[in-house]
Amino acid sequence: MAIADPAALIRNLSNKQGLAALLDVLPLGVAIMDRNGTLLAVNRNYESLTGVSGDQVLGIRCHHALRSDYCMRKCPMRGEWADKRARTVETNIINRDREKLSIHLTLAPLVADDGSVRGVIETLMPASIHALDEIVSGVSGLGELVGRSPEVRKIFSMTPSIAQTDSPVLITGETGTGKDMLAEEIHKESDRDGPFVKVNCGALPVPLLESELFGHTKNALPGADQAKPGRLRMAHGGTLFFTEIGDLPLPLQTKLLAYMDDHAVRPIGSTKVVHTDVRIMAASHYDLEDMVRRKRFRRDLLYRLNVIRLHLPPLRERGEDLLLLLDHFLKMFQVRYGKKVDRFSKNVETLMRSYEFPGNIRELRNLIEYAVNFCDTNVIRMRHLPGYMLHAPNLPENLSTPPRPVEAGAVLAAPPERWEDVQRKMIMEALVKTGGRKSKAAELLGWGRSTLWRKMKHFGIE
Repeated sequence: MAIADPAALIRNLSNKQGLAALLDVLPLGVAIMDRNGTLLAVNRNYESLTGVSGDQVLGIRCHHALRSDYCMRKCPMRGEWADKRARTVETNIINRDREKLSIHLTLAPLVADDGSVRGVIETLMPASIHALDEIVSGVSGLGELVGRSPEVRKIFSMTPSIAQTDSPVLITGETGTGKDMLAEEIHKESDRDGPFVKVNCGALPVPLLESELFGHTKNALPGADQAKPGRLRMAHGGTLFFTEIGDLPLPLQTKLLAYMDDHAVRPIGSTKVVHTDVRIMAASHYDLEDMVRRKRFRRDLLYRLNVIRLHLPPLRERGEDLLLLLDHFLKMFQVRYGKKVDRFSKNVETLMRSYEFPGNIRELRNLIEYAVNFCDTNVIRMRHLPGYMLHAPNLPENLSTPPRPVEAGAVLAAPPERWEDVQRKMIMEALVKTGGRKSKAAELLGWGRSTLWRKMKHFGIE
Protein backbone atom coordinates (compact mmCIF):
# COMPACT_ATOMS: atom_id res chain seq x y z
CA MET A 1 0.00 0.00 0.00
CA ALA A 2 1.70 3.18 -1.19
CA ILE A 3 1.10 6.33 0.81
CA ALA A 4 2.82 9.71 0.63
CA ASP A 5 3.18 10.28 4.36
CA PRO A 6 2.56 7.21 6.56
CA ALA A 7 3.60 9.22 9.62
CA ALA A 8 0.75 11.67 9.02
CA LEU A 9 -1.69 8.75 8.81
CA ILE A 10 -0.52 7.48 12.16
CA ARG A 11 -0.72 10.94 13.75
CA ASN A 12 -4.39 11.11 12.76
CA LEU A 13 -5.11 8.22 15.11
CA SER A 14 -5.15 10.67 18.00
CA ASN A 15 -8.24 12.31 16.46
CA LYS A 16 -11.10 10.28 17.95
CA GLN A 17 -13.53 11.73 15.41
CA GLY A 18 -11.30 10.68 12.54
CA LEU A 19 -9.41 7.54 11.64
CA ALA A 20 -9.49 6.02 15.14
CA ALA A 21 -13.28 6.18 15.21
CA LEU A 22 -13.38 4.56 11.77
CA LEU A 23 -11.12 1.70 12.89
CA ASP A 24 -13.38 0.95 15.85
CA VAL A 25 -16.46 0.34 13.70
CA LEU A 26 -14.71 -2.05 11.31
CA PRO A 27 -15.94 -5.67 11.73
CA LEU A 28 -12.39 -7.05 12.04
CA GLY A 29 -9.35 -6.52 14.20
CA VAL A 30 -6.97 -3.81 13.01
CA ALA A 31 -3.51 -2.80 14.25
CA ILE A 32 -1.12 -0.17 12.90
CA MET A 33 2.61 -0.62 13.54
CA ASP A 34 5.86 1.05 12.66
CA ARG A 35 8.34 -0.72 10.37
CA ASN A 36 9.83 -2.63 13.32
CA GLY A 37 6.49 -4.08 14.44
CA THR A 38 5.91 -1.73 17.40
CA LEU A 39 2.19 -1.21 17.96
CA LEU A 40 1.01 2.36 17.42
CA ALA A 41 -2.77 1.81 17.39
CA VAL A 42 -5.30 -1.03 17.70
CA ASN A 43 -9.06 -1.02 17.38
CA ARG A 44 -11.69 -2.53 19.67
CA ASN A 45 -12.14 -5.74 17.70
CA TYR A 46 -8.38 -6.35 17.88
CA GLU A 47 -8.63 -6.01 21.67
CA SER A 48 -11.60 -8.41 21.79
CA LEU A 49 -9.93 -11.07 19.64
CA THR A 50 -6.58 -11.03 21.42
CA GLY A 51 -7.79 -10.10 24.92
CA VAL A 52 -5.34 -7.19 25.22
CA SER A 53 -6.00 -3.56 26.14
CA GLY A 54 -4.98 -0.99 23.56
CA ASP A 55 -3.73 1.43 26.19
CA GLN A 56 -1.46 -1.24 27.63
CA VAL A 57 0.06 -2.72 24.45
CA LEU A 58 0.90 0.47 22.57
CA GLY A 59 4.66 0.72 22.35
CA ILE A 60 5.39 -3.01 22.61
CA ARG A 61 6.20 -5.41 19.78
CA CYS A 62 3.28 -6.95 17.90
CA HIS A 63 4.16 -10.57 18.61
CA HIS A 64 3.75 -9.99 22.36
CA ALA A 65 0.13 -8.95 21.84
CA LEU A 66 -0.77 -11.28 18.96
CA ARG A 67 0.94 -14.47 20.21
CA SER A 68 0.78 -16.20 16.83
CA ASP A 69 2.94 -19.04 15.55
CA TYR A 70 3.23 -17.09 12.26
CA CYS A 71 5.12 -14.29 14.03
CA MET A 72 8.15 -16.43 14.76
CA ARG A 73 8.21 -18.37 11.49
CA LYS A 74 7.38 -16.38 8.37
CA CYS A 75 6.56 -12.84 9.41
CA PRO A 76 7.73 -10.59 6.52
CA MET A 77 8.92 -7.94 8.98
CA ARG A 78 11.72 -10.31 9.92
CA GLY A 79 12.87 -10.11 6.28
CA GLU A 80 12.33 -6.34 6.00
CA TRP A 81 9.56 -6.66 3.37
CA ALA A 82 11.77 -7.62 0.48
CA ASP A 83 8.91 -7.64 -2.09
CA LYS A 84 6.66 -5.02 -0.38
CA ARG A 85 3.50 -7.04 -1.09
CA ALA A 86 0.60 -7.64 1.27
CA ARG A 87 0.35 -11.13 2.77
CA THR A 88 -2.79 -13.03 3.81
CA VAL A 89 -2.43 -16.29 5.71
CA GLU A 90 -4.51 -18.55 7.93
CA THR A 91 -2.78 -19.01 11.25
CA ASN A 92 -3.42 -19.42 14.98
CA ILE A 93 -3.31 -16.99 17.87
CA ILE A 94 -3.57 -17.62 21.60
CA ASN A 95 -6.81 -15.97 22.69
CA ARG A 96 -7.86 -14.68 26.11
CA ASP A 97 -8.71 -18.22 27.29
CA ARG A 98 -5.21 -19.43 26.35
CA GLU A 99 -6.76 -21.51 23.59
CA LYS A 100 -5.67 -21.62 19.96
CA LEU A 101 -7.98 -19.61 17.72
CA SER A 102 -7.83 -19.88 13.92
CA ILE A 103 -7.75 -16.51 12.19
CA HIS A 104 -7.22 -14.94 8.77
CA LEU A 105 -4.24 -12.61 9.16
CA THR A 106 -3.39 -9.90 6.62
CA LEU A 107 -0.24 -7.77 6.73
CA ALA A 108 0.13 -4.80 4.36
CA PRO A 109 3.19 -2.49 4.32
CA LEU A 110 2.76 1.30 4.24
CA VAL A 111 5.20 2.31 1.50
CA ALA A 112 6.39 5.92 1.14
CA ASP A 113 7.06 7.64 -2.20
CA ASP A 114 10.75 6.79 -1.98
CA GLY A 115 9.88 3.07 -1.81
CA SER A 116 10.77 2.59 1.85
CA VAL A 117 8.46 0.78 4.28
CA ARG A 118 7.35 3.25 6.95
CA GLY A 119 4.72 1.18 8.73
CA VAL A 120 2.45 -1.86 8.60
CA ILE A 121 -1.31 -2.41 8.79
CA GLU A 122 -2.41 -5.71 10.25
CA THR A 123 -5.96 -7.12 10.16
CA LEU A 124 -7.40 -10.14 11.95
CA MET A 125 -10.60 -12.01 11.21
CA PRO A 126 -11.68 -15.13 13.12
CA ALA A 127 -12.06 -18.23 10.97
CA SER A 128 -15.08 -19.44 12.97
CA ILE A 129 -18.50 -18.03 13.82
CA HIS A 130 -18.01 -19.08 17.45
CA ALA A 131 -15.14 -16.66 17.84
CA LEU A 132 -17.27 -13.83 16.46
CA ASP A 133 -20.00 -14.67 18.95
CA GLU A 134 -17.43 -14.50 21.76
CA ILE A 135 -16.49 -10.95 20.75
CA VAL A 136 -20.12 -9.86 20.82
CA SER A 137 -20.79 -11.49 24.21
CA GLY A 138 -17.88 -9.68 25.86
CA VAL A 139 -16.88 -12.69 27.98
CA SER A 140 -13.22 -12.65 28.99
CA GLY A 141 -11.19 -15.45 30.47
CA LEU A 142 -7.76 -16.26 31.83
CA GLY A 143 -7.39 -19.89 32.82
CA GLU A 144 -10.17 -20.62 35.32
CA LEU A 145 -10.77 -16.91 35.83
CA VAL A 146 -13.67 -15.99 33.58
CA GLY A 147 -16.08 -13.08 33.62
CA ARG A 148 -17.49 -10.02 31.94
CA SER A 149 -17.61 -7.59 34.87
CA PRO A 150 -15.64 -4.38 34.15
CA GLU A 151 -13.07 -4.88 36.95
CA VAL A 152 -12.23 -8.41 35.83
CA ARG A 153 -12.09 -7.58 32.12
CA LYS A 154 -9.73 -4.70 32.88
CA ILE A 155 -7.34 -7.05 34.70
CA PHE A 156 -7.46 -9.60 31.86
CA SER A 157 -6.73 -6.93 29.26
CA MET A 158 -3.72 -5.66 31.24
CA THR A 159 -2.15 -9.09 31.69
CA PRO A 160 -0.27 -9.38 28.34
CA SER A 161 1.52 -6.04 28.78
CA ILE A 162 2.24 -6.69 32.47
CA ALA A 163 3.73 -10.05 31.49
CA GLN A 164 6.28 -8.38 29.22
CA THR A 165 7.83 -6.38 32.06
CA ASP A 166 10.06 -7.53 34.93
CA SER A 167 8.43 -5.21 37.47
CA PRO A 168 7.22 -6.63 40.79
CA VAL A 169 3.50 -7.40 40.96
CA LEU A 170 1.31 -7.23 44.07
CA ILE A 171 -2.08 -8.96 43.83
CA THR A 172 -4.63 -8.23 46.55
CA GLY A 173 -8.06 -9.66 47.23
CA GLU A 174 -9.97 -11.88 49.61
CA THR A 175 -9.14 -15.55 50.11
CA GLY A 176 -10.24 -17.65 47.15
CA THR A 177 -10.53 -14.87 44.56
CA GLY A 178 -7.90 -16.46 42.29
CA LYS A 179 -4.72 -14.56 43.17
CA ASP A 180 -2.47 -17.60 42.68
CA MET A 181 -4.02 -18.41 39.30
CA LEU A 182 -3.65 -14.82 38.11
CA ALA A 183 0.03 -14.75 39.09
CA GLU A 184 0.71 -18.01 37.25
CA GLU A 185 -1.10 -16.79 34.13
CA ILE A 186 1.01 -13.62 34.10
CA HIS A 187 4.12 -15.79 34.26
CA LYS A 188 2.85 -18.01 31.42
CA GLU A 189 2.21 -14.96 29.25
CA SER A 190 5.76 -13.71 29.76
CA ASP A 191 8.92 -14.50 27.79
CA ARG A 192 10.59 -15.94 30.89
CA ASP A 193 11.74 -19.50 30.27
CA GLY A 194 12.47 -20.25 33.93
CA PRO A 195 10.00 -21.94 36.31
CA PHE A 196 7.10 -20.48 38.28
CA VAL A 197 8.02 -21.19 41.92
CA LYS A 198 5.61 -20.65 44.82
CA VAL A 199 6.40 -20.18 48.48
CA ASN A 200 3.84 -20.12 51.29
CA CYS A 201 5.12 -17.65 53.86
CA GLY A 202 2.93 -18.89 56.70
CA ALA A 203 3.60 -22.61 56.31
CA LEU A 204 7.10 -22.80 57.85
CA PRO A 205 8.88 -21.37 60.93
CA VAL A 206 11.37 -18.54 60.36
CA PRO A 207 14.63 -20.60 60.30
CA LEU A 208 13.23 -23.09 57.78
CA LEU A 209 11.59 -20.35 55.71
CA GLU A 210 14.91 -18.51 55.40
CA SER A 211 16.52 -21.74 54.21
CA GLU A 212 13.68 -22.33 51.75
CA LEU A 213 14.19 -18.88 50.23
CA PHE A 214 17.96 -18.41 50.30
CA GLY A 215 19.24 -21.97 50.64
CA HIS A 216 22.01 -23.25 52.92
CA THR A 217 25.36 -24.96 52.72
CA LYS A 218 26.05 -28.45 53.98
CA ASN A 219 26.00 -28.65 57.82
CA ALA A 220 24.95 -24.99 58.10
CA LEU A 221 21.85 -26.03 60.05
CA PRO A 222 21.10 -28.96 62.37
CA GLY A 223 20.36 -31.98 60.21
CA ALA A 224 21.47 -30.23 57.00
CA ASP A 225 23.53 -33.10 55.64
CA GLN A 226 23.19 -31.71 52.10
CA ALA A 227 23.41 -28.25 50.57
CA LYS A 228 20.13 -26.69 49.46
CA PRO A 229 19.86 -24.10 46.64
CA GLY A 230 16.75 -22.25 47.91
CA ARG A 231 13.75 -20.98 45.98
CA LEU A 232 15.47 -17.80 44.77
CA ARG A 233 18.02 -19.89 42.92
CA MET A 234 15.50 -22.50 41.78
CA ALA A 235 13.42 -19.73 40.16
CA HIS A 236 16.36 -18.33 38.15
CA GLY A 237 15.05 -17.03 34.83
CA GLY A 238 11.48 -17.32 36.06
CA THR A 239 9.16 -16.02 38.76
CA LEU A 240 9.06 -16.43 42.54
CA PHE A 241 5.53 -15.98 43.90
CA PHE A 242 4.81 -15.35 47.59
CA THR A 243 1.28 -16.65 48.18
CA GLU A 244 0.75 -14.66 51.41
CA ILE A 245 3.41 -11.98 51.68
CA GLY A 246 1.74 -10.58 54.83
CA ASP A 247 2.84 -13.71 56.73
CA LEU A 248 6.53 -13.15 55.91
CA PRO A 249 8.38 -12.44 59.19
CA LEU A 250 9.99 -9.01 59.53
CA PRO A 251 13.61 -10.27 59.46
CA LEU A 252 12.96 -11.99 56.13
CA GLN A 253 11.15 -8.93 54.80
CA THR A 254 14.45 -7.09 55.25
CA LYS A 255 16.39 -9.81 53.41
CA LEU A 256 13.83 -9.93 50.59
CA LEU A 257 14.07 -6.16 50.18
CA ALA A 258 17.85 -6.43 49.94
CA TYR A 259 17.51 -9.15 47.29
CA MET A 260 15.11 -7.04 45.22
CA ASP A 261 17.68 -4.24 45.21
CA ASP A 262 20.73 -6.22 44.06
CA HIS A 263 19.38 -9.70 43.08
CA ALA A 264 22.13 -11.34 45.12
CA VAL A 265 21.59 -14.51 47.16
CA ARG A 266 23.83 -15.53 50.05
CA PRO A 267 22.94 -19.04 51.31
CA ILE A 268 22.98 -19.64 55.07
CA GLY A 269 26.50 -20.62 56.13
CA SER A 270 28.14 -19.35 52.93
CA THR A 271 30.36 -16.37 52.26
CA LYS A 272 29.74 -16.48 48.51
CA VAL A 273 27.08 -14.45 46.73
CA VAL A 274 25.10 -15.86 43.79
CA HIS A 275 23.30 -13.49 41.42
CA THR A 276 19.95 -14.63 40.03
CA ASP A 277 17.40 -13.22 37.60
CA VAL A 278 14.03 -13.68 39.29
CA ARG A 279 10.82 -11.71 38.96
CA ILE A 280 9.04 -11.22 42.30
CA MET A 281 5.27 -11.45 42.54
CA ALA A 282 3.29 -11.49 45.76
CA ALA A 283 -0.29 -11.79 46.94
CA SER A 284 -2.08 -10.94 50.15
CA HIS A 285 -5.60 -10.96 51.56
CA TYR A 286 -4.43 -8.67 54.37
CA ASP A 287 -4.63 -4.89 54.35
CA LEU A 288 -0.89 -4.30 54.00
CA GLU A 289 -1.20 -0.55 54.59
CA ASP A 290 -2.82 -1.30 57.95
CA MET A 291 -0.03 -3.79 58.72
CA VAL A 292 2.50 -1.03 57.98
CA ARG A 293 0.74 1.27 60.46
CA ARG A 294 0.87 -1.49 63.09
CA LYS A 295 4.60 -2.08 62.42
CA ARG A 296 3.99 -5.61 61.14
CA PHE A 297 5.07 -4.96 57.55
CA ARG A 298 7.93 -2.86 56.22
CA ARG A 299 6.81 0.30 54.46
CA ASP A 300 9.78 0.24 52.07
CA LEU A 301 9.02 -3.36 51.06
CA LEU A 302 5.41 -2.43 50.34
CA TYR A 303 6.60 0.43 48.12
CA ARG A 304 9.00 -1.93 46.37
CA LEU A 305 6.29 -4.52 45.70
CA ASN A 306 3.64 -1.98 44.79
CA VAL A 307 5.01 -1.16 41.33
CA ILE A 308 2.12 -3.00 39.63
CA ARG A 309 -0.90 -3.60 41.82
CA LEU A 310 -3.92 -5.69 40.82
CA HIS A 311 -7.01 -6.16 42.96
CA LEU A 312 -9.34 -9.11 42.40
CA PRO A 313 -12.88 -8.28 43.56
CA PRO A 314 -14.82 -10.78 45.69
CA LEU A 315 -17.36 -12.97 43.92
CA ARG A 316 -20.32 -11.22 45.60
CA GLU A 317 -19.34 -7.98 43.81
CA ARG A 318 -19.05 -9.49 40.34
CA GLY A 319 -22.76 -9.61 39.44
CA GLU A 320 -23.63 -11.97 36.58
CA ASP A 321 -20.11 -13.44 36.59
CA LEU A 322 -21.52 -15.95 39.08
CA LEU A 323 -23.66 -17.59 36.37
CA LEU A 324 -20.71 -17.69 33.97
CA LEU A 325 -18.55 -19.38 36.59
CA LEU A 326 -21.32 -21.85 37.45
CA ASP A 327 -21.50 -22.89 33.81
CA HIS A 328 -17.70 -22.93 33.45
CA PHE A 329 -17.10 -25.23 36.44
CA LEU A 330 -20.09 -27.44 35.60
CA LYS A 331 -18.66 -28.14 32.13
CA MET A 332 -15.18 -28.69 33.55
CA PHE A 333 -16.25 -31.31 36.11
CA GLN A 334 -18.73 -32.82 33.68
CA VAL A 335 -15.81 -33.78 31.46
CA ARG A 336 -13.47 -34.70 34.32
CA TYR A 337 -15.85 -37.17 35.98
CA GLY A 338 -17.73 -38.31 32.89
CA LYS A 339 -21.10 -37.30 34.37
CA LYS A 340 -24.08 -36.25 32.24
CA VAL A 341 -25.03 -33.27 34.40
CA ASP A 342 -26.59 -30.60 32.21
CA ARG A 343 -27.81 -27.80 34.44
CA PHE A 344 -28.84 -26.48 37.84
CA SER A 345 -32.40 -26.44 39.14
CA LYS A 346 -34.16 -23.09 39.60
CA ASN A 347 -33.91 -23.52 43.38
CA VAL A 348 -30.15 -24.07 43.20
CA GLU A 349 -29.66 -20.99 41.00
CA THR A 350 -31.79 -18.92 43.38
CA LEU A 351 -29.79 -20.15 46.37
CA MET A 352 -26.48 -19.47 44.61
CA ARG A 353 -27.51 -15.91 43.81
CA SER A 354 -28.33 -15.20 47.44
CA TYR A 355 -25.29 -16.90 48.98
CA GLU A 356 -22.35 -14.60 49.78
CA PHE A 357 -19.53 -17.11 49.08
CA PRO A 358 -17.03 -16.13 51.79
CA GLY A 359 -14.57 -18.51 50.11
CA ASN A 360 -15.16 -16.83 46.73
CA ILE A 361 -14.20 -18.69 43.52
CA ARG A 362 -12.36 -21.45 45.40
CA GLU A 363 -15.49 -22.21 47.43
CA LEU A 364 -17.70 -22.13 44.33
CA ARG A 365 -15.35 -24.46 42.48
CA ASN A 366 -15.28 -26.96 45.35
CA LEU A 367 -19.04 -26.73 45.75
CA ILE A 368 -19.67 -27.55 42.07
CA GLU A 369 -17.16 -30.42 42.22
CA TYR A 370 -19.02 -31.78 45.24
CA ALA A 371 -22.42 -31.45 43.53
CA VAL A 372 -21.29 -33.10 40.28
CA ASN A 373 -19.75 -35.98 42.24
CA PHE A 374 -22.96 -36.77 44.12
CA CYS A 375 -25.53 -35.83 41.49
CA ASP A 376 -27.57 -38.88 40.43
CA THR A 377 -29.62 -37.13 37.73
CA ASN A 378 -28.87 -34.74 34.88
CA VAL A 379 -29.91 -31.77 37.03
CA ILE A 380 -28.12 -30.53 40.16
CA ARG A 381 -30.80 -30.09 42.83
CA MET A 382 -30.83 -28.88 46.42
CA ARG A 383 -30.18 -32.37 47.80
CA HIS A 384 -26.89 -32.53 45.89
CA LEU A 385 -25.45 -29.51 47.69
CA PRO A 386 -23.36 -29.80 50.89
CA GLY A 387 -25.42 -29.57 54.08
CA TYR A 388 -24.00 -26.27 55.32
CA MET A 389 -25.39 -24.48 52.23
CA LEU A 390 -28.95 -25.40 53.25
CA HIS A 391 -28.47 -23.92 56.74
CA ALA A 392 -26.76 -20.70 55.70
CA PRO A 393 -28.17 -17.42 57.07
CA ASN A 394 -30.45 -15.27 54.92
CA LEU A 395 -31.73 -18.10 52.74
CA PRO A 396 -34.15 -16.84 50.07
CA GLU A 397 -37.81 -17.29 50.97
CA ASN A 398 -38.96 -18.24 47.47
CA LEU A 399 -37.36 -21.71 47.40
CA SER A 400 -39.91 -24.32 46.43
CA THR A 401 -39.75 -27.99 47.38
CA PRO A 402 -42.11 -29.94 45.12
CA PRO A 403 -43.26 -33.26 46.63
CA ARG A 404 -41.90 -36.39 45.04
CA PRO A 405 -44.59 -38.77 43.72
CA VAL A 406 -44.81 -41.94 45.77
CA GLU A 407 -46.65 -45.04 44.65
CA ALA A 408 -49.24 -46.52 46.98
CA GLY A 409 -47.70 -48.92 49.45
CA ALA A 410 -44.14 -47.87 48.60
CA VAL A 411 -41.59 -47.54 51.40
CA LEU A 412 -39.07 -44.71 51.17
CA ALA A 413 -35.55 -45.70 52.10
CA ALA A 414 -32.19 -44.14 51.46
CA PRO A 415 -29.87 -46.26 49.34
CA PRO A 416 -27.10 -47.89 51.38
CA GLU A 417 -23.77 -46.06 51.27
CA ARG A 418 -20.35 -47.67 51.27
CA TRP A 419 -17.83 -46.45 53.82
CA GLU A 420 -15.64 -45.18 50.97
CA ASP A 421 -18.55 -43.05 49.72
CA VAL A 422 -19.11 -41.68 53.22
CA GLN A 423 -15.42 -40.78 53.58
CA ARG A 424 -15.36 -39.15 50.17
CA LYS A 425 -18.44 -37.10 51.08
CA MET A 426 -16.88 -36.07 54.41
CA ILE A 427 -13.72 -34.87 52.68
CA MET A 428 -15.63 -32.95 50.00
CA GLU A 429 -17.87 -31.25 52.58
CA ALA A 430 -14.85 -30.28 54.70
CA LEU A 431 -13.02 -28.83 51.68
CA VAL A 432 -16.06 -26.88 50.55
CA LYS A 433 -16.73 -25.57 54.06
CA THR A 434 -13.11 -24.42 54.51
CA GLY A 435 -12.83 -22.87 51.06
CA GLY A 436 -10.37 -25.52 49.85
CA ARG A 437 -7.80 -24.94 52.59
CA LYS A 438 -6.46 -28.42 53.24
CA SER A 439 -4.96 -27.65 56.66
CA LYS A 440 -8.29 -26.33 57.93
CA ALA A 441 -10.18 -29.24 56.35
CA ALA A 442 -7.85 -31.76 58.04
CA GLU A 443 -8.38 -29.98 61.38
CA LEU A 444 -12.16 -30.04 60.89
CA LEU A 445 -12.04 -33.79 60.16
CA GLY A 446 -9.70 -34.48 63.07
CA TRP A 447 -7.00 -35.88 60.79
CA GLY A 448 -3.38 -34.98 60.14
CA ARG A 449 -2.58 -33.15 56.90
CA SER A 450 -0.71 -36.13 55.46
CA THR A 451 -3.72 -38.37 56.14
CA LEU A 452 -6.03 -35.98 54.31
CA TRP A 453 -3.68 -35.64 51.34
CA ARG A 454 -3.31 -39.43 51.10
CA LYS A 455 -7.07 -39.95 51.13
CA MET A 456 -7.63 -37.14 48.60
CA LYS A 457 -5.14 -38.82 46.27
CA HIS A 458 -6.91 -42.16 46.79
CA PHE A 459 -10.31 -40.69 45.90
CA GLY A 460 -8.99 -38.56 43.04
CA ILE A 461 -9.92 -35.26 44.70
CA GLU A 462 -7.82 -32.25 43.68
